[in-house]
Amino acid sequence: MKKKERFEHVLNYFSIHQPDAVTELSYTDPYELLVAVILSAQCTDKRVNRITPAFFSRFPEPESLAEALHEEVYELIKSCSYPNNKSRSLIGMANALINQFGGVVPDEVNELVKLPGVGRKTANVIASVIYSKPALAVDTHVFRVAARIGLTTNARTPLEAEKQLLKYIPEHQVAIAHHWLILHGRYVCLARKPRCEACPLSAFCKYYKTSKRKTR
Repeated sequence: MKKKERFEHVLNYFSIHQPDAVTELSYTDPYELLVAVILSAQCTDKRVNRITPAFFSRFPEPESLAEALHEEVYELIKSCSYPNNKSRSLIGMANALINQFGGVVPDEVNELVKLPGVGRKTANVIASVIYSKPALAVDTHVFRVAARIGLTTNARTPLEAEKQLLKYIPEHQVAIAHHWLILHGRYVCLARKPRCEACPLSAFCKYYKTSKRKTR
């Protein structure tokens, strides 16, 4: 099967069966999603969603967060991974958001990455989810799933994977494709024990065909 054909099968399946896929992070505005995505680095969305209600109650906007003490932020997010680093990043992000962007979360990836704690993955999430830009965030789930299915080939970094995926995903599907792949990786194509026998994409999946040959 040619790569273009594999993409068509996979995207067609998701567009029919998951037409309304969205992020599982809870938020009400761009600032809240930005905070949530920063917290979600190497941390589950479920954990982040347990942390953010109290966090946003104390810091409902970037102005209050910019004036926060490190200890205050740390105390609210200490149950997530790397709370020390994330506390510094969140306070730095809020200050940069106010001083460089007037408190408004920018809509361009090259502007978003200027904020402390915001790498390309986070910037792509904000650009796609909030502003519906054709930006594709490649996290560990997307990286793994794309490689297993055969949507990417020998991609060594998230950026390489992103470029390969963008080559074949139609622009109008780029934003939602991130959610399709990440949710598939979270619930079906698991890292240690992928649920291949229950996977509706197995007919198009390189990993499944390879593993099936090995068990014969």
